[in-house]
Amino acid sequence: MRLESKTGRVSAAAAAGAFIVAAAAYFAGLAGGQPKLAAEPAPAKVENKADPSVELTEKQVAAIKVEPAGEHVFSIEKGAVGSIDYNEDMAVQVFTNYQGRIIGLFAKVGDNVKKDQTLFTIDSPDLLQAESTLIAADGVLLMTTRVLNRQKALFAAGGAAQKDLDQAISDQQTAEGALLAARNAVKVFGRTDVEIDRMVTQRKVESTLVVASPITGRVTARSAAPGLFVQPGNPPPPFIVADLSTMWMLAYVIESDIPNFHLEQEVKVKVTAYPDHVFKGKITTIGTTVDPNTHRTFIRTEILDPEHLLLSGMYASFVIETGAPVRATAVPSTAVVRESDGTMTVFVTTDGLKFVKRIVEIGLRRDGYNQILKGLKPGEMIATQGALLLSNILALRTSATD
Repeated sequence: MRLESKTGRVSAAAAAGAFIVAAAAYFAGLAGGQPKLAAEPAPAKVENKADPSVELTEKQVAAIKVEPAGEHVFSIEKGAVGSIDYNEDMAVQVFTNYQGRIIGLFAKVGDNVKKDQTLFTIDSPDLLQAESTLIAADGVLLMTTRVLNRQKALFAAGGAAQKDLDQAISDQQTAEGALLAARNAVKVFGRTDVEIDRMVTQRKVESTLVVASPITGRVTARSAAPGLFVQPGNPPPPFIVADLSTMWMLAYVIESDIPNFHLEQEVKVKVTAYPDHVFKGKITTIGTTVDPNTHRTFIRTEILDPEHLLLSGMYASFVIETGAPVRATAVPSTAVVRESDGTMTVFVTTDGLKFVKRIVEIGLRRDGYNQILKGLKPGEMIATQGALLLSNILALRTSATD
């Protein structure tokens, strides 16, 4: 038992000594720096990575077009999208001047009409009354004229008193005034002097009232129908005729762009139906309030359309120059690739075989060119066609390496 106890004490003492030696070595290492263990591998050296590049074979290069980066003049513009509408300042709601029932229609929606061209006719009791009054007034005038002539003859022969002659003169003058008033009343309905004279001579009334177009334009709406009773100013109007020489574009611009727009500024408008045609116009109205939800305001542009190509409801966009044009480094839009992380890149080459991807900063986009703000200088050779192919090749090689 004593021997075993003694042996245990010796082992414990040896273990304690070994612990002390290891601790001393550890703290000695701290004093001189990090401890270096024989089993720990040496750290790898980090090298600066060059820009990713793709080296192509001569066969692959055939699909790539290389051109030098150049310069392009970029116009400073602001734009907006909207829709085409009729110029309401040039649109006329056609009402009848008197009530009546429609008996004939002579135009439909989409028809081009001339000024004074008949749109519809109505059976007007007011016209019938006016014409009846006219014929009656003419009859009274004829009668009073005969009475006056007879009184004059009697007065000259001493067979009539002066007061009878004066009364006959008064009645005849009153009849003349009534006839003149009746003629003017019928003229209000559009009857001419020739038509009125014929009506009086034939003692025949015509109650059909003709309603003509007040302007030359196109019928844009029609609510008239045979048998419909219409009244002056009672909506909806039987016809709407619009002068299509000018149209409106209605758009909403963002709040931050409002200072760039002013009345009478010239604008260029395009519609999807005619992508190669530029319509010219000017700003006629700028909204006075901003929508609190969209933070946009209303802008109305008057557009010249002498060929009548625009239709109401067409989708349209307009641009307006807000500053002097600038000349800057530019590349075709096909040379720029948007990467998955949102960066914009181009592929630069010096020998036409090796293409290095370079990150650039894009500015304005005009006429198929992108303005380069940073990352590229004029004269550097880049891939103007096939840049997307190069990007895909590089992505495949990178993923295979990983």
